Amino acid sequence: MAFRSTRRLLSARMFRYLGSILLLPFLVVGGSLRSQHNDIPLQRDYSDGLEKGASYKGSTVITGLKPVIESRADLSAVQGYKPDSTKYYFDYEEKIFRDHLFEYREGDVRLSLDPLFHFELGHDLGDATPYADTNRYYNNTRGFLVKGDIGKVSFQTMFHESQTVVPQYLHTIVRATGALPGHGRSKLVTPTKMDVGWSQASVSWSPTAWLNLQMGHGRHFVGHGYRSVLLSDNAAGAPYLKFSVMPASGCWQYTSWHSKLQHGLTQADRLPTGQSSESLFQWMRARSNHFAVRVGRVEAGLFETTIFRNIDEEGVTPFDALELNPVIGVNTLVAGFGGDYKSLVGLDLKIGLANGVFVYGQFGTDDPGNARYAWQAGLRWFDLLINGLNVHLEHNVAQPWTYMAAPEQLAYMHSGLPMAHPMGANFTESVAIVEKSFKERMRVRAKVNLATYAVDTLGRRLNGDLDRPIPDPVPELPTIRRDLFLLDAELSYLFNPKTNLRAALGVLRRDLPGADDGQQSTYVYIALRTGLFNRYHDL
Repeated sequence: MAFRSTRRLLSARMFRYLGSILLLPFLVVGGSLRSQHNDIPLQRDYSDGLEKGASYKGSTVITGLKPVIESRADLSAVQGYKPDSTKYYFDYEEKIFRDHLFEYREGDVRLSLDPLFHFELGHDLGDATPYADTNRYYNNTRGFLVKGDIGKVSFQTMFHESQTVVPQYLHTIVRATGALPGHGRSKLVTPTKMDVGWSQASVSWSPTAWLNLQMGHGRHFVGHGYRSVLLSDNAAGAPYLKFSVMPASGCWQYTSWHSKLQHGLTQADRLPTGQSSESLFQWMRARSNHFAVRVGRVEAGLFETTIFRNIDEEGVTPFDALELNPVIGVNTLVAGFGGDYKSLVGLDLKIGLANGVFVYGQFGTDDPGNARYAWQAGLRWFDLLINGLNVHLEHNVAQPWTYMAAPEQLAYMHSGLPMAHPMGANFTESVAIVEKSFKERMRVRAKVNLATYAVDTLGRRLNGDLDRPIPDPVPELPTIRRDLFLLDAELSYLFNPKTNLRAALGVLRRDLPGADDGQQSTYVYIALRTGLFNRYHDL
């Protein structure tokens, strides 16, 4: 155990050393490269502009891995970056509709500060639910966003703190996992009310135009769709060290990052380090690699991630040099799919059909020998027939036991939530999104999810719940079919594109025949919010 303690100390010193290297540019910020190297917000309203611009003939922007670095993107069609030609007559109008709350620009230095919030009131049209004895819900979020560029270095930090009461189907997930989908760790302060904290930060350095180094805490997304069967932003953010290479031609991009994950957030996931309720959770490290090539209107990507079990029954395990291996494919070839580590590999493809129109797809597997795989197919059409009318169709499938593991600590999840599709495994889902914008500020959006999954006689998803181990031998489980219908319709007005400040009025209808009343919902809401990350409540 003394040897493991020494190894743990050396590992901590190594991370501090790497962190010092990445922070060195703050001390040496001189140079002629003047550009923005922060990440574009990983949120649908920003990503739509990226995907639309990248679909046009002649574009060289690679969008298969998000977030995309500002200096590597065509920002002319991206919300918050594209020019605003509206004429404003008063300073307060510019602050509300166009500018940051506070902004400083001088030479190579750019700084901005914005408040973040999400105020929402909602009412469920059904009967009062037993868990709350009410059908009124709310969300109260406050936070801030700080961004800056200093020569070749960019940085940003964002924090949200929320108190909320959510519909019962979401509350059930929080009670089981300790996490709210699309957000992260949630703490129940009363039987109905919960506190939700969410933050992210990064330091980004581009010493040359073709190389970017990042250190931060955040999320990544692989693909061009609404969901991802390879890596999504459904789970909470994680600390990471990343480098990304792209030549001047922009025809390919290689990215590799090292991150620290934790399996779950329940008491069973805590380390046996004492009786304190705040003992550390089981943790593991992961290496992810993504290689993308673009030729004309076609973009193809290869993705690999390997999760290393760093804690077992005896304590912290010896450090494996494969954790630092940045060469895609090597970890899977060495460790395989059924060894002590968890590997997932996949392909991602986008084919442009015309300006503003493309099809895309994904395929991923973590155990091809046992037919455990997931796939996706989709179509996106911007400005269909008329300007501002966008259509998005998508179909997702995951076979039973995909993403799961034995022991369950190696499952493809982080902080209690799946890292790929929010529904875990053993499901099929179709998504249709139609939206129409009016003069860019007003928007009507409707989204329909149709999904099918299976449960046993006790309502448990034994071959789809990533927080359960794969049994040996794998049984044939009696299952009951569940058909989920979810409609989310919203009318919104965009005040400020810099922070995606919107006023919204919407309704969410969730119908799950055969399930108890607490799994059904007709939720009507009104909200004023800044939206800089995706919220996945459609599951």
